Amino acid sequence: MSWPMVKLSNVCDINIGKTPSRGNNRYWGKGHKWLSIADMNQGKWISTTKEQITDLAVEESGIKKVPANTVLFSFKLSIGKVCLSENEIYTNEAIAALPIKDKSKLDTLFLSHVMKSLLFSNMTDNAVMGATLNKKKLAEILIPLPPIEEQKRIAAILDKTDGVRQKREQAIKIANDFLYSVFLEMFGDPVINPKGFQTRLLSDFFIDEKNGTKCGPFGSALKKDEYTKIGVPVWNMDNITLKGDFIDSPSLWISEDKYEELNSYSVLDGDVIISRAGTVGKMGVVRTNSLKSIISTNLIRVRFGEKLYPEYFVSLMTYCKGRVGNLKTGPDGTFTHMNTGVLSDLTFPYPPLELQKKYIQIRQAVMLIINHYNNFDFRIDEAFRAINQKAFFCQS
Repeated sequence: MSWPMVKLSNVCDINIGKTPSRGNNRYWGKGHKWLSIADMNQGKWISTTKEQITDLAVEESGIKKVPANTVLFSFKLSIGKVCLSENEIYTNEAIAALPIKDKSKLDTLFLSHVMKSLLFSNMTDNAVMGATLNKKKLAEILIPLPPIEEQKRIAAILDKTDGVRQKREQAIKIANDFLYSVFLEMFGDPVINPKGFQTRLLSDFFIDEKNGTKCGPFGSALKKDEYTKIGVPVWNMDNITLKGDFIDSPSLWISEDKYEELNSYSVLDGDVIISRAGTVGKMGVVRTNSLKSIISTNLIRVRFGEKLYPEYFVSLMTYCKGRVGNLKTGPDGTFTHMNTGVLSDLTFPYPPLELQKKYIQIRQAVMLIINHYNNFDFRIDEAFRAINQKAFFCQS
């Protein structure tokens, strides 16, 4: 027998927060915790907030207090963040508090997992600042309502699985932080250059003048209807991450004939690819099983000779973003501009090749650990999705 589906508004109140006037200094200061979406990255339980509001703000704004042990859900901008209030708290208008009307019928932890599992793409409106839900649509969301003991059993299983995922994420963060600290210890801040390395031009280390840098083909050279379902991979911005990783998982391909036509845009193992549009300056070192591949329109390919390790260069540009040569970053942390001329003229402290090699060896050892955790996380994610699907949508 299937579990009944009920409207969220039938089992929860939906209370939307507020932002007291920023123009009144008496509203802001030590007093009551006030939650924004930026605070919703602490894990399952929210215990601290960056900002607090005063008694006067509470009194004059009419903002509603959120009780302890209440599900909090972001429904604007970053939709779908879910956490629980550890203590009494207040929130801004992008967050809905979902106090349960009858806790003998709905378990708090179960509700939090249900809210994490829902797909909101069909219920969102495109607002000026991004996709949003509204209170009316939140109220109409249907959630499963198994018996309370079954809810608690499901929540316990999902909590345990989620705990494993969080420990994996913590382990990866520790490994990445270690790599960052190793890099700074070995090479120092490039602005200060405490090791006294010689300042060199990046172009000194290109494979040659012709092939050192290359922008991707113009749109007219590679049209959308020329992509194929299988063939030679075309790397794009989705194949590189903000952390400087290359993702060897193509989503675009061209035919062998088209590859021969665009051979000058080909990629070799060890080339660096850099985004010059969108999130400008994302980069990674291509390490792929594909024998042939090319770059897409919005990428730059950089090919070094034997005197500069590409992994060292990507680490330098990723860890010391905005502190290398004249390349600056904007408020969002991305580079303000990127082209082949800028790269050719870039200056940086050049460490001895042996020191670069030593760093690369350490990095490879750490990356083996990180990749192990990432592969494990993929299996955990698959299991987590399967459990969610069975728990909330395939019950019988």
